[in-house]
Amino acid sequence: PSGSEPPSSPQVVEEGGDEEDEELSGGEDAELRTSAGRGSVLTRRGITLRVLLKDGLVEPGDGVLSIHYLGKNFVGDLLTDGKIRWVETGQIFNSPSAWATHCKRLVNPAKKSGCGWASVRYRGEKLVQYKTSWLRKYQPTADMSLASEGEEDEMGEDEEEEGKTAVPAEEKNRKSKTELHGGAMLDHIHTSVSSRIREDPHTLVELSAFSAINRFQPFNVAVSSNVLLLMDFHCHLTTSEVVGYLGGRWDTTTQLLTVLRAFPCRTRLADREAAPVVEEEICQNLFMRGLSLVGWYHSHPRGPALPSLQDIDSQMDHQLRLQGSSNGFQPCLGIICGPYYHGNQGVASTITPFWVVPPPEQRPNDYGIPVAVEVTYVQDNFLTTDVLNEMMLLVEFYRAAPDLVNFSQMWSPDTSILDKIKVLTLTWWWCVSVCVVLVQVDQTQQCCWSF
Repeated sequence: PSGSEPPSSPQVVEEGGDEEDEELSGGEDAELRTSAGRGSVLTRRGITLRVLLKDGLVEPGDGVLSIHYLGKNFVGDLLTDGKIRWVETGQIFNSPSAWATHCKRLVNPAKKSGCGWASVRYRGEKLVQYKTSWLRKYQPTADMSLASEGEEDEMGEDEEEEGKTAVPAEEKNRKSKTELHGGAMLDHIHTSVSSRIREDPHTLVELSAFSAINRFQPFNVAVSSNVLLLMDFHCHLTTSEVVGYLGGRWDTTTQLLTVLRAFPCRTRLADREAAPVVEEEICQNLFMRGLSLVGWYHSHPRGPALPSLQDIDSQMDHQLRLQGSSNGFQPCLGIICGPYYHGNQGVASTITPFWVVPPPEQRPNDYGIPVAVEVTYVQDNFLTTDVLNEMMLLVEFYRAAPDLVNFSQMWSPDTSILDKIKVLTLTWWWCVSVCVVLVQVDQTQQCCWSF
């Protein structure tokens, strides 16, 4: 029923109150209302959900509270004692600040506070407006600037992810992937929607370090050598951009993301009909192996392994989607592989793991900041048969492709592309015997090696 009390042993969360937005405890609230009455001015911290409930400005109910933050929606019940129960998990929060901060940290772990009264909505209207209504009704002669102290800062900081600015059609289509052909490199991108129209989505962006933006990397990452081998091999086969997914596990206790398997997408980026079938097959493979989706990779065949503006948007979308309905932060790792960029050192590919720090709340349509992720590479003890089989399937898929790499061509004056691919195998393995069939561009000569 509407306004029902929480379960007998709920998990009460008290974290996350802003200094300006922390509500008074029940005892302080009662003492303040009894001694002062409506004839005395309450500061804005004295006006709590309990006050609004007692005076009839809001009513308890199921699903009457909501938060919309960077593309994610959260729904809460308002209980009769002024506490908030998050519908998804049943957790109980003592104040709007605690709930807003908790939810926002699931999307952006670097978030310090929640601006609860400006972020939480009651039946579609921001709670801060109900607080103002209470003041106007019960203390019309009060100094509104004093009583509303700090709310303007909240509103400014949280004039956010409402999507008041219409996104043009060009923006809606920005997720379609095309081959990157280079472009100017920028240090940081914080661009409004109107500026986005003028930006080339293939513009490359230099990665920042977490320390450069006064942040700590919110998670640790370990990637197995089997993942790197299969991913790098996939990216070497074609002159077109390729995409794949990463499977692994996320340990909330150690905050460690372990990437254990790469799942190449054996489909063309423009093939909308085949894509759902391929993705469903990958989902089944993840399930069968007891793995979770933890990230994605793609190639910049002849360009630097740096994210483009389009990649930044795609990564931000993946980060938000990967949150799913789980009660907790889970990172999503993006990796860019640059196999044939002559600016690379030596013959090895450049591998760039990255993550995107969400844009400021007051500018939700800006680009996020791409940051380099520190990764530990773990040497596998053996090459699994499924990885070798996947390599063979990739060769078969690209066998007759017009953009198949001509492995007999020279990569450098003394190194063929075939020799370059051999090097990549040794890059991710100390000593391994691999036999891979590669079909030449003329589709007649098969080349097999073992080392």
